[in-house]
This record gives sequence, structure tokens and C-alpha cells, in this order.
Amino acid sequence: MAPQALKKLGAFFGRSEAVPDKAPSELREQERRVQPRFTTQFRSTFSGQRQEGQGRTLDISAGGCKIESELKVELGGKFECRLHVPGLDWPLRIDEATVRWVGGNTFGIGFTRISPEELHKLQAVLKKLEDEG
Repeated sequence: MAPQALKKLGAFFGRSEAVPDKAPSELREQERRVQPRFTTQFRSTFSGQRQEGQGRTLDISAGGCKIESELKVELGGKFECRLHVPGLDWPLRIDEATVRWVGGNTFGIGFTRISPEELHKLQAVLKKLEDEG
């Protein structure tokens, strides 16, 4: 092997990188995010799979949100979700949300089905949050 190639291999194996102090699932979640997230304090309600619950939406993006709740949900679970956004006459309705991660009393959901009208409302809410931020 050429000396230059050995030097590159040595540099590769000798290099150490700092690893953030986060669980692998948190790192994967951060890496997948492509949409801006906004901190919120919306009341939320959800139902499906013979469960009903309520919680508090802690952050939101165009693709999903983080909810704090006492209800125990399972990874991959699906339900309808309503976000009670101040300023809207009716709660924002997500026809289907899928649980993407669970941690303690919080969980993340992805919006997997939403009507065009509700998507328009969601985009308006996100725009308002962006303008306020």
C-alpha cells in the first residue's frame, strides 16, 4: 500500500469525534427534520384505536408535532388529532397522525393525512408563528 494511502487510513482510524449527549433515537429524529419547528402551547385532543386523550402541543411543524400527555401511546399508533389553536374558530383537524417516537410523557406525531382545507389553516398558523418569532 502506498504511504499516502496508509497516512489517510491512519488519520481516519486515529480521528475521534465528539458525539452529542443524546439518545440514538433523538439523533435520528433531528437528522430527519427538514421543516422548521415552532414552540407552542396549544391544547390538543386525540382519539383512535379505542383510546381518547388530551394533551399539550409543545412544538409544531408542517409535518408533525410534539405532544405532552398522560395518555400512553405506542410507536406506530394512529389516531385523529385536533389542535386547539388560539385565534381559530374551530380546532385544526388532522385526519390521521402516526406516533413516530415516544419518550416519557411526550411523543412525536407525523401528520399522515390532512384535508386540503386543514392544511391551508396549518400553513397559516405556521406563517403566523414564524412572523411572531
